[in-house]
Amino acid sequence: MRRLKYLLKKWNLENMDYMPRWFILYIDLFLVVFAIQINEIVLHYLGVNCNGHFSEITKLIIKTGAFALAFTFFKTFSGLIRHSTFYDAIRLLYAVCSATIGLLIIDYAQFYISEAKIFMNGALIFNALWIFTFLLLFRIGVKTIFESLYKNGSRKNIPNTIVFGNSVNSISLVQALKKEKPLRFNIVAFVDKDASTSKNRIFNLPIIPFSRGLETIFSKTAAQAIIIADNRWTKAEKLLIVESSFKKNAKVYNGMMVASVDDENAEPKNAIRSFKIEDLLQRQSIYLDNKNVVNSVQDKVVLVTGGAGSIGSEIVMQLASYAPKHIIVLDQAETPLHEIELELSKIISKAIFSTVVADITDETEMEHVFAKYKPEYVFHAAAYKHVPMMEKNREQAVFANVLGVRIVSQLAVKYEAEKFVFISTDKAVNPTNIMGSTKRIAEHFVQSLYRANKATSKTKFITTRFGNVLGSNGSVVRLFKNQIEAGGPVTLTHPEVTRYFMTIPEACQLVLEAGAMGRGGEIYIFDMGEPIKILDLAYKMIQLSGKKPVDEIEIKFVGLRPGEKLYEELLTKTSENLPTHHQKIMVAQDVNPTYEEMIAYTDTLIYAARNHDEETIIETIKQIVPEYYEPYHSL
Repeated sequence: MRRLKYLLKKWNLENMDYMPRWFILYIDLFLVVFAIQINEIVLHYLGVNCNGHFSEITKLIIKTGAFALAFTFFKTFSGLIRHSTFYDAIRLLYAVCSATIGLLIIDYAQFYISEAKIFMNGALIFNALWIFTFLLLFRIGVKTIFESLYKNGSRKNIPNTIVFGNSVNSISLVQALKKEKPLRFNIVAFVDKDASTSKNRIFNLPIIPFSRGLETIFSKTAAQAIIIADNRWTKAEKLLIVESSFKKNAKVYNGMMVASVDDENAEPKNAIRSFKIEDLLQRQSIYLDNKNVVNSVQDKVVLVTGGAGSIGSEIVMQLASYAPKHIIVLDQAETPLHEIELELSKIISKAIFSTVVADITDETEMEHVFAKYKPEYVFHAAAYKHVPMMEKNREQAVFANVLGVRIVSQLAVKYEAEKFVFISTDKAVNPTNIMGSTKRIAEHFVQSLYRANKATSKTKFITTRFGNVLGSNGSVVRLFKNQIEAGGPVTLTHPEVTRYFMTIPEACQLVLEAGAMGRGGEIYIFDMGEPIKILDLAYKMIQLSGKKPVDEIEIKFVGLRPGEKLYEELLTKTSENLPTHHQKIMVAQDVNPTYEEMIAYTDTLIYAARNHDEETIIETIKQIVPEYYEPYHSL
């Protein structure tokens, strides 16, 4: 074996990407000829007479030709020999059986014509066994040699790796990783959350029960990296695994779904990515009634304001799969709008959607949009959402979040839209900032508008309220990522700040579900789970990047920014929750001003904003939203 390794290295075969296909075919045909000769010798030794009316050369040419055709048809030589799998062996068996059946047909045809057989049937059967054995042994030998070379050579500097999970996807993932050159992971064990014994093995690797404890698992395997490759792990289990890995300075990776381990064009490197903080924050997916959503928007004209933003664009993409008659994507930002247009054109016909550059505070332009398209559904996602920025630009918060909502909601009633779904925020609850308070005012307005027109208008108004969205523009996760990549410091406002989080697709599913199930006047609240301390979030993000918090990446507290508070809430002080048909969705029962009061309040507010009268803006907000207060900040 040492001599063989020396020769392979000398000829540089271990660095060769692959052998030419014609070369593999020639080797296979040589093995066919060799197997035929071995078969003849064995049968002759056993006293079996294989002589016939045809010469040995003729019989050899016919046999070799038959196997050459079978190998070509089944492409047995097209794969990489060192990556041969069970399916390659099956394909090889098909080729050998097909060639043998072909030879038997030729033999019986010859006998029918001239009553002279070319071969002996028994000899052909034994011949097939010899050929299949030699071809299979050749592939096993090549595979073993290459695996031995990598095990004793290139694996010296790659990390021992545990795969958490032993599902079909986990096994497929490991098979895909074994195809890599050079190898990145030396898989040493699987961890199964349900196993009670470690006697079973996969790929001759142990399956360790999760119940053994992570300290024992890491000590036993000396793992330097882990791959979480099974979606059965709960959030709590993932958190425990990741924290234990941090303690052992082991790198953490996430295993993606592997479509087919036998796809020769598959890229194993795409099956593994670094573990992200979103993988820890994401909760178990909720079930939503897609059939209900389809029935509500199918063949309908749907308008999405703020359609190029983080939430709006995801709503648009999800809507596209529910077969609406037409989608109007409206936003004032032309570049993001162009990008969503390109994305939509890949999945649906351009005749099914329109992109409109418009400002929701421009009543004339919005009137034109409603008159032209006559939307039956309106999803209002357009808003200013950045808290500190709106504290410095209070007038713009009033225009976008109050005037814009007032214009679009009134036009929805005027043009008889069936439903108006307003997207609010948890910052509208007991607000301490202009952004949150203006969103709360918008909630009041649409609720009062619905009640005022309930008897005469067909338009149903529904509000959805949820927390921070992972990956959205301005998300703290995105900010931390940029700061970590820049080498720090990671800036936090306060060590006790906590927030609720959800993913963009999850938030948009909630919006669509609310639009489908709403009967008018509801404020839907999503069960956000447990709030997350931002300091813990920062620590984990730094550790997932391979750095050490404080030592390598500084964490700096800069004090609460204007308008920020330590804790977010989902219910106002005067609200109560009522359950819905879905255990994760609740309805808030609120006390709201009348429509006439809201018209008067918003008239005053908008007039003050146009005159840059910040004092009147604050006074009016406090009249509409008594729970609004401006906190003192000190750090």
